[in-house]
Parts: sequence; C-alpha cells; structure tokens
Amino acid sequence: MVGKTTRLRRMAALMISTAIVSGCAETNLASHLVKSAEGGPAPPASATTSPVYKIGKPYQVAGIWYYPGEDYDYDHTGIASWYGPDFHGKLTANGEVFDQNAVSAAHKTLPLPSLVRVTNLENGRSLVVRVNDRGPFVNGRIIDLSRRAAQLLGMEARGTAKVRVQILADESRSLAASLKREDGGGATVAAAPRAEVVAEAPPQPSGRGSTSRPVQASLAGGAPASPMAHMDAATQAAERTIGQVDQVAVHPTNIYVQVGSFSRYDNAQRLSDRLAAIGKAQIQPAVINGQKVYRVRFGPAASVDEADRILDKAVSAGQSDARMVVD
Repeated sequence: MVGKTTRLRRMAALMISTAIVSGCAETNLASHLVKSAEGGPAPPASATTSPVYKIGKPYQVAGIWYYPGEDYDYDHTGIASWYGPDFHGKLTANGEVFDQNAVSAAHKTLPLPSLVRVTNLENGRSLVVRVNDRGPFVNGRIIDLSRRAAQLLGMEARGTAKVRVQILADESRSLAASLKREDGGGATVAAAPRAEVVAEAPPQPSGRGSTSRPVQASLAGGAPASPMAHMDAATQAAERTIGQVDQVAVHPTNIYVQVGSFSRYDNAQRLSDRLAAIGKAQIQPAVINGQKVYRVRFGPAASVDEADRILDKAVSAGQSDARMVVD
C-alpha cells in the first residue's frame, strides 16, 4: 500500500507539473503539500512570530540547486510572478507572517529579509519591496511578489511582468545588523523553502552564470513590523517608502533565454552547436566587471510563454542553470 507521505509527494509532483505548464502562482499549494508530508501543516493565521535574519544552506528543488548568500551587488532582470490567497496568514521562511495585502516578495537566494527595488520594465512603475521568503520555483521567474505589490506594479491581471530587481545594499545591510543585534548575534541559519529537498552534497557552481534558475512557485512572503529603532536613518527611510510607487522612463525590452556565459568564444560556440536542436542561438559579447564574456542566448522571445518553452527545452538538454533575462 502506498503510504500517506508517498501519496502526498505524488500529488505535489502532479500539481507542480501542472503549474509549470500554466505558470500560475497556485503552485504554492504544491509546496505546501510537500511540507505537510514531511513536517505537518503550515502554522495558523493567528500565529505570532518575530522576524529573524537568515541566509540558508544550498538547497535543491525539482533537480535544481540554489545557493543563498549575501549578494549586495545583486541587480538582475527577469520575469516576476505574484501570489496571495493560498498562503495568506502563514509563516515565511524567516518567521514573519505573510500578508497578501502588504508589499513583500520571495526570492531564491537573497538574505532574508532584504530590501529591493522592483521596477516593472513594461510600464515604468517602481517600488521598494521587503524580501522575506524563498521562491519562486516556477520556470523563468526571478521574484514572486505579494498580491498588493503586484497591484501597485500594475501586473496583477496579467500575472507576470518583465522586471528589474536591485538590492538596496546599505539599507539591507543595516536591516540585517539590526535583526542580528535583536537576536543576540544573529545566526544566519538555513532558510530553505517548504519544498526543499536536500539529498546530497550540492555540486559547485559551473561558472557559466547564475546557478539559481527559477523552477516552480514560492511558498509565501510577508511584511511584518520592522525593528526600526535599531536601523540607521537611511534604512528607516527606505522601510517607510515600501509601497510608494515611483515612475521611471520606459524603454523597449526583449526576453531572452541565456544558457551560458563564457570568457572564451570557442566555448560559447560549442554550447551553441550542442543546443542547435532548440534553435539558432546568439553569441553576444558583453563586458562584465571589466571582463569580456560571450553570452549564449535564444531569442528574443515573442512572449513569456514562448520563453518558458525555450527554457524548458534548454533545461531538458542539460543546461540546468539556464535563465530568462530581459534586455
């Protein structure tokens, strides 16, 4: 007889597969099923918790490894998604309570909590968001926004948007320091998602770009009261601007699937040749941190759905660190 845990895992796997096709935020429920099978139900909405500072160990979801860390240079583009009702009132990865009507988000690798600026590259709306959970784990998604954040950025109806995510470095450092002081030193303990599966020592990053490709939807994210008294003035000011929408200029952008980045052209050409069955890849030269690199990309894609299909093919062909970028 198949045990309860096995049945729940299979249900979660089926829901994850369905959600990958649809790209919707309902995959939160699949993550919750995995958590329920392994460690009981999520906490009730009435739970009272205090936020803590967390980074987390490397973790694996759906065969993809993620490497959380303090990356205060983080500045990436990609596709945002949003989530809300399924996890309203439940705990986030760092002990906060998710409120879908607050301005918050989930990210796969940034410290928890962090402050980031998210800009909708399609309409120019931009705002500061508090990141306090792990996710999203849907193919090609860079950040999972709360419902309110999605509304303010003008992307709730469509479900996704092309965005730029920039960490507020000084403010996030100050936020981390304030929580560490309150925690008596601040253990940067694991903050892996509810769908975490760590079965073996993770492989080392390949060096061909990001090792954190989104795979499936996030679990939760929320915005608690902040320990404002211990923050510096800049961080207090940034916290107070959470939810304040700014307007920036809009420029034409395209969606690409980047499958690798190399310092040598011949290595880029070899990867392009190996993935020829997917389509004609572009080898685009760029200068990153003063070093010339050759990026292997497919696109531009006509839509997010098309980019999803290309990304799935690249991952199936062995490029597990392939990711979507917006230029």
